[in-house]
Parts: sequence; C-alpha cells; structure tokens
Amino acid sequence: MSVRKRTWKRPDGEVKEAWIVDYRDQYGARHLKTFARKRDADAWHASVTVDVRAGTHTADSQSLTVTEAGWRWIASGEAAGLESTTLDQYRQHLLLHITPTIGTVKLAHLTAPMVRALEDRLRTDRSPAMVRKILGSLGAILADAQERGLVAQNVVRNLRTRRRRGKDRHADKRQKGKLRIGVNIPSPDEARAIVAAFEGRWRPILLTAIFTGLRASELRGLRWVDVDLKRGELHVHQRADRYGKIGRPKSEAGERTVPLPPMLVSVLREHRLACPNGELGLVFPNSLGGIEHRTSIVGRGFHPAQVAAGVVDQHGGAKYPGLHSLRHFYASWCINRRVDGGLELPLKVVQARLGHSSIQMTADTYGHLFPRGDDGSELAAAERAFVG
Repeated sequence: MSVRKRTWKRPDGEVKEAWIVDYRDQYGARHLKTFARKRDADAWHASVTVDVRAGTHTADSQSLTVTEAGWRWIASGEAAGLESTTLDQYRQHLLLHITPTIGTVKLAHLTAPMVRALEDRLRTDRSPAMVRKILGSLGAILADAQERGLVAQNVVRNLRTRRRRGKDRHADKRQKGKLRIGVNIPSPDEARAIVAAFEGRWRPILLTAIFTGLRASELRGLRWVDVDLKRGELHVHQRADRYGKIGRPKSEAGERTVPLPPMLVSVLREHRLACPNGELGLVFPNSLGGIEHRTSIVGRGFHPAQVAAGVVDQHGGAKYPGLHSLRHFYASWCINRRVDGGLELPLKVVQARLGHSSIQMTADTYGHLFPRGDDGSELAAAERAFVG
C-alpha cells in the first residue's frame, strides 16, 4: 500500500493536485482511491490497512447500496420459493423502513453507529417487535451480500452480539403482555355461546377451528384425503396463504395429526355430503370449490356468530377480531384441568397439537395458563395425604 501525490495541468493552465491511496485488498485485487488532502488520504490508508489485515474491507467499486442489496436478497427469496406473504413483508421492510433512511448508503460504508441510529429512529413510532423484524431483515440483507462477496462484514450481527442475550425479546414480551381469558381468549362461557350460534355453511369450519386449533391457513388448505372420520383424526399436510397459494405448513412441526371430538366427526360427516366438489378436494372450499377467503370466514361467519351470541365489545361489534382467538381457546382447553372441563394435557402434547416448532414457543405463549398446582385446595389435599 502507498500514498502518492498526483499533479496535472488543466487545459486553462491551472495546476491541480490530488492524493491517491494505491492498495490491494485481502483478495489481492488492486484499488485506487483519491483524496483532495494528504491527511485524509493518510487517515484512510491507515484505516484500510487494518481492515484488509482483518479481512473486513470491501472496495467502493464492488459495493452496492443497501437498497440494491435488499432487492437482490428478495430476488433470491423468490427463487427459493418463499411464501408470497413473507416476501411482501420483506418488501415492506425494505421500502418503508430501510430505504428512506439508509437506502443510498454503500454497504462498504455502513457502520454499526448508522444501524444504531436507524434503530433509535424506528423505536420512536414503531413497536419493539416491528423494530426487531426490520433489523432482522437488514441483517439478512447483509448476510446475503456477504455470501456473494459484496461486503466483508455484517455490522447488524456485530452490533447484536455485543448486546445482552434476550434483551429485545424480553422488551417485546413486556409490551405485549400475557394472553388473558376474556380479553384475547374466549372464556368457556363465551365459547359455548359462540359455538351455539354457529350456523349455515360456516358452522363446520368454525367448529373445526375451535376444536382442533388449526391456523386459518391450515383450515383453508385442509383436504378430505387428510381427514379420517373413521379414526376420528385429521392430518395437517398443507396450508393456503392469503393469496390462495397452496404450500407446506409453516414448519416441520406443522405437519401433525390432530384428534377430532365425536361431535365434530358427526358435523363433518354431514358436511361432506353437502360440500361442493372441486379439483383441490378441499374440506372447506368456497361455493366454486376453490380456496375460501379468510375475510369471508371472519366477516360472514365468525363475527356474526359472536354478535348473535352476545359476545360483543363496547360498541356492540364482535369482541374477538380474528380466528386466532379460537386457536388460543383450543390451547387453553387442552391445558385446563379435567375438573374445569379441559383436557389437562402435558406441555409437550399441547405443542404437538398446535404444531409449534419448539416447546419453548408453547411455554412462552401459554405457560401461564397451566395449573399452578399450589392453590389452597391442592395444598390441603397434599397435606392430608402426607400427615394422614
């Protein structure tokens, strides 16, 4: 590496000069960088020498902007067959949150302080969960660029490794709070009233939702070949996203077997006789045999049933906005004690029924609903058994 002075004369006779840093990167490729002042060239020369030795230097000529790298990352996701909803989320992160702030910055010039400044700006009007997702996308963009040899280091990952593990996750949990019966989860009395109000073509799918805990996408993609009414169980092998695209479940654990209660088996037997035939062989198709829209299930089936059952908010509308509340109820039903009308299943079984990718996810979401085992009546019974 060297710093040298270059002098030349313009056509009008004016003498100009500049300082050039001539160096080779960690891959042996030669590069030149020009500065107006010698002290700037010397400072950059000292800095790039350290970076080349550490293997973390990327030349400006090889560096894309953050936005350009982001579109390459999204294109690779499209080629890999990621779900449309996931790709849409990535595009929103790039277009709405990353590009307006650091989109024109070259990857080689992106620093940890820049990322931290972006994070601070996002936190002013976005939730901790959203900020974490956006930074996750930025980190993935840099990781993709790093694998392509377009940047030598991932400053997002470097920033995160210096933080206390779990800090962001704990902050997010504090903001969201725990799921509560009667707030996020229908109470048993509310659930009974809602079930009694299910009617028409929406009754079979809503009953299946509340008694199996299937996600809305799994309900919409459920096929008759995956329902065994004789054995009283269904098998989750596919799902339909919001764009009506059929694909595999969200994770390997999403492929599972869920038992059906006798009442639901009877309802599904009757439903099968009236179900329109379609090429997809769906259990809950629309009137043409295709994939039913989630908004139709919620707006025409679930919400009217709540209003008819008297399960309403302060304005007289449906109290629970989406089908996920029925999934929450199913989880609580699996967890509740038998004396309280529940199934009293172990945590690992609840995880399998819900199709969670890890038992930690189930514990974090529903762990507080499990019986404590140390209430007054149980302590008294244990005391009598011990002392006689």
